[in-house]
Amino acid sequence: MADHIFENRLDLSGLQQNVKQVRAEIGKVIVGQEAMVDLLLTALLADGHVLIEGVPGVAKTLTAKLLARVISVDFMRIQFTPDLMPSDVLGTSVFNMKSSEFEFKPGPIFSNIVLIDEINRAPAKTQAALFEVMEERQVTVDGHTYMMKSPYLVVATQNPIEHEGTYRLPEAQLDRFLFKIVVHYPNLEQEIDIISRQHSRGAQPATGKVLPVLTSESLHSFRLLTQAVHLENNLMKYIAQIVHETRNNPMLFLGASPRASVAILNTSKAYAALQARDFVTPEDIKVVALPVLRHRIMLNPDKEMEGISTDEVVKQIIDKIEVPR
Repeated sequence: MADHIFENRLDLSGLQQNVKQVRAEIGKVIVGQEAMVDLLLTALLADGHVLIEGVPGVAKTLTAKLLARVISVDFMRIQFTPDLMPSDVLGTSVFNMKSSEFEFKPGPIFSNIVLIDEINRAPAKTQAALFEVMEERQVTVDGHTYMMKSPYLVVATQNPIEHEGTYRLPEAQLDRFLFKIVVHYPNLEQEIDIISRQHSRGAQPATGKVLPVLTSESLHSFRLLTQAVHLENNLMKYIAQIVHETRNNPMLFLGASPRASVAILNTSKAYAALQARDFVTPEDIKVVALPVLRHRIMLNPDKEMEGISTDEVVKQIIDKIEVPR
C-alpha cells in the first residue's frame, strides 16, 4: 500500500516514455552494454560528466556519439594527443585586422555534449585546461569569462592505464567526473550479434539509423523532476557512512571527498527515476556507489602491488555497512 502512495506523488510517465525510446534508439546499434547505457542516462539526468574506461573497440566512442544523437543538441569530438595544447581545446584570441582588436575564437569544448577521446593521451597541462569548464561550466581566457550552453556534458573515454603512451589523470580532474564506467568485452552471443548486424548493415554508417528523442527543454524538465525524487533521512546517513568509510579504510591511501557524497545523492535519485520510482531504495545507492567512488579513491601502494582493485574495496565497504530498513 505504501508503494502505491509513493507512485502517485510524481508523474514519471513522460520520463519513462522518453527513456524507453532512448534505449530503443541506442539499442539499434549497441549490442548489450545495458548497464553502461543506464549509467550514462543516470549521469545525463543528474547533470554530471562521465569517464568511460575500456580496451579499444568496445564501442565507448560510438555510445557517446549515439547519446548526443538521441538528444537534439550540438555535439563535438576532441581527440586528445600528446602534442595537444590547452588553446586547441578552449580556443584562443585572434587579432582582427579590421577592428584592430583581439577576438576570441571558441575551441571545440564549446558545445552541448563534448566527447573527449582517449583523454589520458594528453599531458597534464592540457588536462588542467578542463578543470574550470567541467566544474563551473565556463571558460576564462585572457581575463574574459565565457559561459557554456545548457545542457553541458563531457563524456571522456580512456584506455586502461597499462597501455603505452598514456598519462594518469590528476586526482582533481577525476573528482570532477560524476561516474567512471568500466566497459568489458561482450559475451559470445553478443559478439555473434555484433558481427551479424555489421554484415546486414553493409556500408551504411551505424549512427545513421538513430533518431533524436529528447530536446534540451525536455531534458531540463526531467532533471527538475529527478531532483524531487524522495530520499529518506536514514538513506542520507547510509550514503554518508559509505563515503566516510573510504576515509578510514586501511587499504586506501586516499578516501572520497564530500563531492562523492553529493554525487551518490544525485545519481541515486536519477537512477530511481529511471526505474519508474519516485523514491530511492538502498539498492539504488549500491548500484551508483561503485561508479561514483571507483575513480575517487586511491589504494595503498602495497595493496596495489597485491593486485587488489578499487572496485573490490568499494564492494567490501558496501557489504560491511548495515543496510537501512
